[in-house]
Amino acid sequence: MTQEDDHIKLPVEVWARVWPPPAAPPAPYIDVGPRAPRHKQLAIALALFLLTLVSTLAVGVQFARAYAVGKSPDFNEFFSLYMKLLAHPSLLAPGIPFAFTLLGILLAHELGHFFACRAYGIDASYPYFIPAPTLIGTLGAFIRIRSPIPTRGALFDVGIAGPFVGFCLAIPALAFGVAHSKVIPGVASNSAVHFGDPLALRLMLAWLKPGVKSADILLHPIARAAWVGLFATSLNLIPAGQLDGGHILYALDARRHARISLAVALALVPLAIFFWWGWLAWAVLLLALRFRHPPLINPWRPLGARRMLWSIVALTMFVLCFLPAPIVVTG
Repeated sequence: MTQEDDHIKLPVEVWARVWPPPAAPPAPYIDVGPRAPRHKQLAIALALFLLTLVSTLAVGVQFARAYAVGKSPDFNEFFSLYMKLLAHPSLLAPGIPFAFTLLGILLAHELGHFFACRAYGIDASYPYFIPAPTLIGTLGAFIRIRSPIPTRGALFDVGIAGPFVGFCLAIPALAFGVAHSKVIPGVASNSAVHFGDPLALRLMLAWLKPGVKSADILLHPIARAAWVGLFATSLNLIPAGQLDGGHILYALDARRHARISLAVALALVPLAIFFWWGWLAWAVLLLALRFRHPPLINPWRPLGARRMLWSIVALTMFVLCFLPAPIVVTG
């Protein structure tokens, strides 16, 4: 995920340089590299990463224990067991497969954004992870873009780089995890928490576990981590606001960005009513941000046919990863 500072406003003299539309962005805005990150910012990023490592290790232990005994994870004692694991760090070791896989996918996603920014001379922060005592151990990660983006092509590349790199890491992890998952008839029926099956997982199960119902599959912790990575990819690719999908949308059609973002936010409301209440939080967040998007220095340079094809890739990733009801609690 990328987060752009809303306070960035281009001075009049900048617009004077880019109007009428130039053949290329003015040199001062494409040759200046990103500022060196401050030590304090690096320390904060590392501290958040370590806290997220601990929180995902704690969740990973619960997935690992459930997998070892052949049953779905029991989240009834989630928080009490969570605190016990934090009090005894040596017990966190079984959570390594889940935690390292998930953090690897999220880190790859954010580094995709980071290095795309570097390629265009855009100042961006280090990735900031968000630790949380949730069923997946984190609320994801983000970087902050701290300077104007020069062109539509640069915005498009920055927006798609993260989801694409994360997706490319999540799919092999999913394949490995599914291959090592257990077939246990009725295993899902004994769980109060049910995780949905995105299209990517269904296709992987059909390939590696043909003829087996998804309800009879106990996913390996690595496959569950890949599931979380795919879920995060789908959230980021929602075409609205300043999400990665919103950046791609703005690069494709800046004029319709706000209207499409509003339509997407409103469409999340019935999804929240009929499938998963979490969509309501996303709808409120998108509406609260009012779909603002910082302007580009040179918005007139066309994207070209190659990036139009990449937009189809982005849509394909979204379809493979998205699911209306990611988590359902039945008890």
